[in-house]
Amino acid sequence: MIPLINVYFTAFVLAGGLIMAIGAQNAHVLRQGIAGHYVGVTIFLCGFFDTVLMTAGVFGFGWLLTQVPSLETIARLGGAAFLLWYGWRCVRSALSPLSEVKVEARVATTWASAIATITAFTLFNPHVYLDTVILVGSIGGQYQGLERGIFALGAASASWVWFLCLGYGARLVRPWFENPRAWQILDGVIALVMFAIAFGLLWEQFA
Repeated sequence: MIPLINVYFTAFVLAGGLIMAIGAQNAHVLRQGIAGHYVGVTIFLCGFFDTVLMTAGVFGFGWLLTQVPSLETIARLGGAAFLLWYGWRCVRSALSPLSEVKVEARVATTWASAIATITAFTLFNPHVYLDTVILVGSIGGQYQGLERGIFALGAASASWVWFLCLGYGARLVRPWFENPRAWQILDGVIALVMFAIAFGLLWEQFA
């Protein structure tokens, strides 16, 4: 029997490596964290969705994506459309005059918008399903009994730790963003990330 602590850290390192990659979801969490708006609910939803998806994958629900390929197509096209819209929104923010740069115009400032935005970033990204349900699930599914549960716990823990550090750690760089120019630069970088991911999704779909 493999020591449970080894199973836990194997899952933690695997999931952590996947989650920490630069992506749309991380960029949005960073943006909310710097602004200090609805950071808690944003982090909670990221951790919650990852926990559900990883657990589902580990306990054998990855077969649904392979049996119903249209689900991946819907997520890919919907995700590309959402990312293009969000990227364009960031472009407009980046190009706005310095006198008009306001934090409230750049982040989710209501419960509804915070929940809707992070839900879209998570569930409209097919890479999330491939990473959590398929990859993490296929490896975790090799374990049996208690080991499988520990693997799911380790993978989910990595998500919670990462998003807590990213969301609340962003306040450390908040003084830099008292300068409106810094917000414009951040918006420009995020726009490039959004467009790159969106075009990548469309390439995967139509190439």
